[in-house]
Amino acid sequence: MSNPFETLSPKPVILQVVPALETGGAERTTLDVARAVMMAGGRAIVASRGGRMVPELIVSGAEHIDMAMHSKNPVVMALNVERLARIVAREGVDLVHARSRAPAWSALAASRRAGVPFVTTYHSRVHTKPRLKVFYNSVMVRGDAVIANSSYTADSIRAVHAPDEARIFTVPRGVDIESFAAVTPSRMEALRGRWGIGEDAGTVFLHPARLTRWKGQAVSIEAARLLAGRGGADFTLLLAGDAQGRDGYTAELEKAIADAGLGARVRLAGHGDDMAAAYALADVVLSPSIEPEPFGRTAVEAQAASRPVIVSDAGGQRETVIEGETGFRVKPNDAAALADAMARMLAMGPEGRAAMGARGYANAATHYSVDTMCRTTLEIYAGLIGRMRSA
Repeated sequence: MSNPFETLSPKPVILQVVPALETGGAERTTLDVARAVMMAGGRAIVASRGGRMVPELIVSGAEHIDMAMHSKNPVVMALNVERLARIVAREGVDLVHARSRAPAWSALAASRRAGVPFVTTYHSRVHTKPRLKVFYNSVMVRGDAVIANSSYTADSIRAVHAPDEARIFTVPRGVDIESFAAVTPSRMEALRGRWGIGEDAGTVFLHPARLTRWKGQAVSIEAARLLAGRGGADFTLLLAGDAQGRDGYTAELEKAIADAGLGARVRLAGHGDDMAAAYALADVVLSPSIEPEPFGRTAVEAQAASRPVIVSDAGGQRETVIEGETGFRVKPNDAAALADAMARMLAMGPEGRAAMGARGYANAATHYSVDTMCRTTLEIYAGLIGRMRSA
């Protein structure tokens, strides 16, 4: 990767703020950019309440500051302004980058007080109502640069918030292509054992997503019921994702599996610590989100792993999945349409799925690499910092 910081001296200090470093696309992107900042000779700091990804951040050479950045309590958010302002002054921070709304309000105030550029990335859905929520979300378009993770998100930002066009940058989320492309057999076997995937599993469909209703797990279960009712090829559906305290929804899913008599075919696999191995174990990856994905990291990761995908025909996934070439796009919240697409994948057989997966890999490697995402992000940083320093 070329070095966007090459002309900056001294090399910049970048502070990213995010609610937590547990799991998810925004969190993964935070780590990727922090690593890129370090590799470019800068200094990377992340403020969050912590989480399971902190050790990985530290290994990259970046620093972590433990703060209640997840809190929406007005008193805590006000205290965060003071603490962030002190951090910016003490550490010589050149730019603050917020990746979520609650920390963005505090980061905006702190960066304006310190006189340093403020950048936001709109990772989440752009809500159109109610009015109070639209105002609360508007902090994400108050940056000196507003990064959208897809053209879909950028268009939604324009429609709802109408910011100055010059401040909007579309930077598709990137994935570490090779980390998904090269998985050792031992990792696959270890995960196969943990998840109890035997030789009789048949074709394995993987639906990787945190357990929340809009990710469509209930749609996948109903599609599995419809598919099983047709007879024919054996298959297994794995729902891999962290419940994150949503015990009620988890219970609903367990009941749906039991009521459909799918206990032998469908299982909740829990949090996946090795998603590259999970994709490698799968024959087909599902992402049937009920609501539009702002980007849809799962579809790109699966393609990087050379796996065909079935996604909802909405949001960012319309940009990342080439219909009939790297996967299938189906009507959102339509279990029958999903079951039909799953049946088409079964009918393609291993060779047909492998060919589709190979085309998916080429698509991901060409358009959605971490290097491309990080280089573009650092170029945005460098432009803002350079202008600030020369002012």
